[in-house]
Amino acid sequence: MFLTKLIIRLLIPNWKNTESPAVRERYGKVSGLVGVVTNLLLAILKLVTGLIFNSIAIMADAANNFSDSASSVVTLIGFKLSGKPADAEHPFGHARIEYISGMIVSFIVVMLGFQLAQSSVEKIITPEEASFTWVTVTILIVSILAKLWQGLFYRKMGKTISSTTLMATATDSINDVVATSAVLLGILITLFTDVNLDGWLGLAVAVFIMISGVRLIMETSQPLLGTAPSKELVDSVYTKILSYDGIIGLHDLEVHSYGEGRVFASVHCEVDAQQDIMVSHDIIDNIERDFLQDLDIHLVIHLDPIQIHDPRTKKLYHQIKSLLPTLSPEYSMHDFRVVWGTTHTNLIFDVVVPFGQKESDREIAHQIQQAVSKELGDKFFTVVTIDHSCL
Repeated sequence: MFLTKLIIRLLIPNWKNTESPAVRERYGKVSGLVGVVTNLLLAILKLVTGLIFNSIAIMADAANNFSDSASSVVTLIGFKLSGKPADAEHPFGHARIEYISGMIVSFIVVMLGFQLAQSSVEKIITPEEASFTWVTVTILIVSILAKLWQGLFYRKMGKTISSTTLMATATDSINDVVATSAVLLGILITLFTDVNLDGWLGLAVAVFIMISGVRLIMETSQPLLGTAPSKELVDSVYTKILSYDGIIGLHDLEVHSYGEGRVFASVHCEVDAQQDIMVSHDIIDNIERDFLQDLDIHLVIHLDPIQIHDPRTKKLYHQIKSLLPTLSPEYSMHDFRVVWGTTHTNLIFDVVVPFGQKESDREIAHQIQQAVSKELGDKFFTVVTIDHSCL
């Protein structure tokens, strides 16, 4: 990967500072520029070869490289636009444009595959003789090696700046290695056996391209739809918040990404109800400021005061908390309160259940009430709010 490192160091000033939006944008632009140049050269080389030797498979591969070059232009423009600062119409910035450019690349791949499939079917129905030489073989081997380097280059750049667009482009380049290898295999078969598989190989390449395009669409659409935060991010948030004195617990963490480096989150933090509200507010302010400074996360915290000094409430809290895992090990509880009465006592709390649970919220609440009545007696009524989470 000497060439990749050389490109990075020559074309990306301050290349180590990948947290900088300007440096990240530069990585994207350089990746797009490299893609435009290399794909265009490969496309021209293959197109000339395909025309000379009358091969639909090689021309299909050339068209694939032309689409890759167009995709690189989209990537280049996408990184340029995603680096625009926030404005009145887009207060969260423009970073999600990178995801949109990745989806455009994916659709280009699918459309190209469909067009190549049509041409290949025509070649199968009305076959034309294709002639190959060892020059053809050499050109395709060079193309395979170039595409392999290109895929590794994109993957390196994509991992460095955590870019879904570049990782999708890397996958597309590796897929091209497989497609061109299939064409090369067919040519070798033709050279040694005189069996013409040109149209069939063109169709195989086209189908392969379409399948890859559909997969890329699915991958690049996920950030736009909104995905759950990674376990590593959730663990780091929990660990950091709980490290502050005065924070008893936390729950209802929600993370929204508006593109790389544009992360917004909200969370409920539990504090001692008897602690001075100004002290609790100061703790929350410090946490929010530190998250923006240390992790570049715009965090908003909701304060949840809880009773921790009343022995009766503490006892009931621990009893309910130990009871929930008997219903499901995935259940957790927060916001526990007790309203004491003469004939009955209300236990008010939220229960977090995972998405995809078979039982309805009403059924889960009923199961909890039955378990509490069995454990504590009929004088305790539960008022349960069901929260859903994938965490």
